[in-house]
Amino acid sequence: MTDEFRPTLVLTTGDPTGIGPEMTARILAQSDIRDSADIVVLGDRRVLEMGMTQAGVSLTIDLIRSAEDARHDQSAIPMIDLGNMDPAKFVLGAPDPEIGARVGDTLKAAVDIARAGHAHGICFAPLHKKAMFDGGWRFKDEHQLFAHLLGFNGVFREMNVLDGQWMSRVTSHVSLREALDLITPERISEALHLTDTMLRRAGIAAPRIAVAALNPHNGEGGLFGTEEIDIIRPAVEAAQAEGICCDGPFPSDTVYLKAFAGEYDSVLAMYHDQGQIATKLKGFNKGVTVTSGLPIIFTTPAHGTAHDIVGQGIADAGAFITAIRLATKLAIAQHGPKPEDQSA
Repeated sequence: MTDEFRPTLVLTTGDPTGIGPEMTARILAQSDIRDSADIVVLGDRRVLEMGMTQAGVSLTIDLIRSAEDARHDQSAIPMIDLGNMDPAKFVLGAPDPEIGARVGDTLKAAVDIARAGHAHGICFAPLHKKAMFDGGWRFKDEHQLFAHLLGFNGVFREMNVLDGQWMSRVTSHVSLREALDLITPERISEALHLTDTMLRRAGIAAPRIAVAALNPHNGEGGLFGTEEIDIIRPAVEAAQAEGICCDGPFPSDTVYLKAFAGEYDSVLAMYHDQGQIATKLKGFNKGVTVTSGLPIIFTTPAHGTAHDIVGQGIADAGAFITAIRLATKLAIAQHGPKPEDQSA
């Protein structure tokens, strides 16, 4: 028998003006979070210490120079201290472009570690996209940033995972007006194939995907719009012919009821809020965002920086814990030994 595979994950505290440091400290204080994965924290030690104070926990930090120097057989938390964000120089609860720039630098350093082969995935606490954008990382979201850092030119999408349901979308962080023009047969096909691939990587052998309509009442036979007839249904039928198990379009105000009842493993939404409202109502503090399609695993809580409660010691770390466990599961599926590789 081969030894049990343990993936290495890089953990960052996200935007320190929000609840990321508090959540990170609270998670690291849980002894079981490191049971299945080796974790290396990347960031500023002072920020993590601030998070300890906010969470009311104490951690022993083992400062290391690089991820390959980490020792995972001890209680101390391996950490690479970038020394790039002094809590004395920013205001809690206030978006800060300078901090946004440093957050982007930290994510780049995490990607560099993974690209060098020293980590299998990256888990990061919530970011403030506008602060990063104003700080010089001119991307509308972190997914575009990651693709840029990796030099990736293929298909990638943001997906949200909640209680085993993988929610995907055709368009994401664009205005609703722009999203309408981006709903094309080609993009629907790309999203369906990527969703099917990600579900299989997550261990779902025969994924079932429901496709949401764009218009009210599924377009009401063309009365409220013809996108379902002209664009969405033909794309679904084409994907079916290519072996993708997908159905629809279904009215978007009922399709999630089908998925949450277990009829489907995923819903493909046409635009961002169509899926986000349903999943966040279902479990706001449990949802995880995954960047699908990239060669490195990226997971993060589906919620934001929660500037309204920062520093109060009440931040719920549930979604971040789930993000780490999902990254662990995906890394094991992607990099661990396959059944045919294991001896009897």
